[in-house]
Amino acid sequence: MDEQALKARLPDSVAARVQSIKLTDGRVTLVLDAAGLEPENRDGLESAVKQIIGEAEGVAEVRVAMVADKAPAPPAPKTPIIIAVGSGKGGVGKSTLTANLAVALSRMGRNVGVVDADVYGPSQPTILNNKGEKPEARDDKLVPVPSPHGIPLLSMGHLVEPGKALAWRGPMAGNAMAQLVDAHWGDTELLLIDLPPGTGDVQLTMLSKFKPAGAVIVSTPQDLALIDAQRAANLFDSGKVPIIGLVENMAGYTCPHCGEVSDPFGKGGVEAASDATGIPFLGRIPLALEIREASDAGTPPATGDGPARDSFHEVAKRISDWLDKGPAAEAV
Repeated sequence: MDEQALKARLPDSVAARVQSIKLTDGRVTLVLDAAGLEPENRDGLESAVKQIIGEAEGVAEVRVAMVADKAPAPPAPKTPIIIAVGSGKGGVGKSTLTANLAVALSRMGRNVGVVDADVYGPSQPTILNNKGEKPEARDDKLVPVPSPHGIPLLSMGHLVEPGKALAWRGPMAGNAMAQLVDAHWGDTELLLIDLPPGTGDVQLTMLSKFKPAGAVIVSTPQDLALIDAQRAANLFDSGKVPIIGLVENMAGYTCPHCGEVSDPFGKGGVEAASDATGIPFLGRIPLALEIREASDAGTPPATGDGPARDSFHEVAKRISDWLDKGPAAEAV
């Protein structure tokens, strides 16, 4: 009896799994495809084959080897494009800008997440309205906390008790930021990092471990803020991170009683700096009571209607256009 005759003894469903069969001096060796079979079904298949083939004339021994292709490895998670939002000094509205840009970009169809890297003064949980929530951990990495506005967020504000002061040296703050960025971001394609003011360890850690595709610099129009904003721009430039553009915040205040517009922080300074440096000017955000009230209430103005919403969306549109041109993908 030859190999084909032995194979013909098997049921069709079993014969279809035979990858090879060899008869030598009464010993039959079969290689069977066991793909998709549970362990108990493999054992049953092996026993049945040994019994059927072993009953054939001239067969003294039956050996069965089971093989199965390994399941394809799951695709590696896609690394989000990182955009840093920085400033040279505090109090210029960087966190409010970051949250509203995230909301506006999300409304434009992008999957956006936010890292609140201002470890000493985290405010994003308040602005994005998930204060008091705690992130879970999976495989030694944090899982971002969802927000009512569809923006996943990780912040030190989720990890420490409210009001507790962090007496950390610079490297500890940098390591904390790294854990927030290196998290399970899922299908997030764009990650905005709300940096602390200045050019310290958090910024240096970000540049060395998570080089952003680009950076947005925010400043008020006054000269002192612009001087510090230039330092922040120089840091990104030294790290070969493209500056997407400058945003002028707190640009003009409209009196709610008489409607007169005043400029307590000056006017046009950021746009003038843009002209002088060649860095694109992305737009102005007004100094408006509604922005402050909405941010404190956890409802970013970019979620609603009106002039404040429009100003954030105009800046976000310019950032979206920059992303569509491709330099972000090349920088990652």
